[in-house]
Amino acid sequence: MADLKNTPATVRWGMMDAAMSFVAPRAAARRYTARVTISNLRRGYEAAARGRGTSGWKAESKGADAEIAAAGATLRDRMRDLVRNNPVAAQAVQVLVNNIVGTGIRPRAASADPALNKRVDALWKAWSARCDAHGHTDFHGVLGLAVREMIEGGEVFAIARVRRRENARDLPLRIELREADHLDSARFDSRNNGTRISQGIETDRDGQRTAYWMFPDHPGDNSPIFGRRLESVRIPADRVAHLFERQRVQSRGVPWGTPAMRAIRDVDDWQTAELVRKKTEACLVGIVFGADEDQQSIAPVVEDGAGNRIEQFEPGLIAYARGGKDIKFNQPTSTAGVYEWHRTQLHIIAAGFRVPYALMTGDLSQANFSSTRAGLNEFRRMIEQIQWHTVIPMFCEPIWRWFIAIAQTQGLLPEGEILAEWGPPKFESVNPLQDTQADLLEVRAGFSTVPQQIARRGYDLDEVLAEWADFASKVDAAGLVFDSDPRKVTKAGLVQTTDPRSPAGGDEN
Repeated sequence: MADLKNTPATVRWGMMDAAMSFVAPRAAARRYTARVTISNLRRGYEAAARGRGTSGWKAESKGADAEIAAAGATLRDRMRDLVRNNPVAAQAVQVLVNNIVGTGIRPRAASADPALNKRVDALWKAWSARCDAHGHTDFHGVLGLAVREMIEGGEVFAIARVRRRENARDLPLRIELREADHLDSARFDSRNNGTRISQGIETDRDGQRTAYWMFPDHPGDNSPIFGRRLESVRIPADRVAHLFERQRVQSRGVPWGTPAMRAIRDVDDWQTAELVRKKTEACLVGIVFGADEDQQSIAPVVEDGAGNRIEQFEPGLIAYARGGKDIKFNQPTSTAGVYEWHRTQLHIIAAGFRVPYALMTGDLSQANFSSTRAGLNEFRRMIEQIQWHTVIPMFCEPIWRWFIAIAQTQGLLPEGEILAEWGPPKFESVNPLQDTQADLLEVRAGFSTVPQQIARRGYDLDEVLAEWADFASKVDAAGLVFDSDPRKVTKAGLVQTTDPRSPAGGDEN
C-alpha cells in the first residue's frame, strides 16, 4: 500500500478498492488494472497539453520555407542591425567566423598521379590569389566573407563569372558573392512541365535546382532608382553555390543568432534604462529645505513663452525649496544582483549563438583549465560538423569543380575528374606540448599523415618541403648540426648520422 502514494490521483487505492479486496480480491485487481490502463491512455506529452499553463503558447505547423518566406527578410535586417550596433552580437559572429574559417580551408589535389597533383596545386595557388570578382582579396578572404554572410544573414550566394583572359596561363574564372537580398523571393510559379519557382529558386519535376532568379543590383542600394536593375534575371544553378545551414528540410537559411535576438534587445533596453536612471540620480546633488522667506530658488530656471516653468535636470544640480536653508544630499540607490543577472543573460545569448560564453564575452573569471578545455571540445565538434557538412560541400566543392572545369576547358589540365582533399584550420591548443605529442603519435600510428598535419596548421606541403630542403642544403654546406634537424639528431638528442644522405637508422659508430 505504501507504493501507491506516488501514483496519480485517478488511480490511487481508495476505500472501496480496499473493501473489495477483502471480499473479492480478483475483482478488485481487475478493477484497479482497468483504471490504470485508462489513466495511461489519457496521458500524453505535457508540452502538448492544453490548459491555463499553455494558453498563451501559440505554435503553427508551417513548413520551413513558409516560415522563412514570412520572416526571413525581417530576421536578416534585425540581425544586421544588432551586429552593427551591439558589441556582444558582433563578437559572437566574429568568434564563429574565426573558428569555422580561420586562415582558410585549403584544398590539395587528390588524384592518383603525384605529378598531376603538383600541377593542379600550383594552378590553384596562382588562381586563388586573384579569384575575387571585386578584386579585394583571395579565395580564403572570399570564403571568410561568405561564412560571415551565412551567420549574419542566414545565407549567401557565390556566382561563377567567366571573364576575358589576361594571359596564356590565366584562368578567366572569378567568384562573385551576393547577399540573400539579391534573390527574388517574391517570384513564384508552377508550370505544366513540372518545373516550379518558389522564392526565386527554380526546380525541376524531381525537385532538383535548375536556376536562381536574382536581381543584378542589391535592392537596398542607395544609388538612383533609374540606375538600378530591379528586374530579376535567371542564372543557371550550375553557376551558383548556395551556402546556408539546413536545420529542417528547407530551401533557404536564417541568421544563426535568431534564438538570441530578443534576449540581446532586452539586455540593450535594460542597460539603457539603468544608465538613464544612474545619470538622473547623479544630476541631483541635494535639496535645500528651511524657513527663510526671503531666499529664492537659485537653481537654473527655464521658462517657455507663456511664462511656464520647464522642469529640467543638469549635472551637479542643487535645488532650493522656497525659504530653504537646511540641505539634504541625494543618496543614489544601489541595485543588488546586477552582475549576476547580466551574466545570466549573456549565457543565454551565447547559447543562442552556439558559442562559448568565455569566447563571446572574454570573461574567464568562472573558468579553469579543465572546464575551458571540456567546453571547447563540444564547441569544436560543432565547428567541424559545420565545416564538413555545410561549408565544404555547399561552397568549397562547387568552386573547386568550377576551377577544374575551366582549367580543362583552357587546356591547362587533362580531362577527367580531379578530386580535392580539404584541410580546415587547426584549432589553437590549450596545451600545445600535449597536443603536439598527440599529433606525433597519430602520425606514427598511421591515423594521419604528415601532409594532413601540415594542412591542418594552415601551411602548404610543397612550400614547407621546399623551404626545408633549402634550409637543409645551407646547413649542410655550413657544416652545422641543429637539434631540430631530425635527419641527424634523434628526439632524445642523440646524433644518429653524420651524413644526411646516408641511410637512416643508428649511429655510424
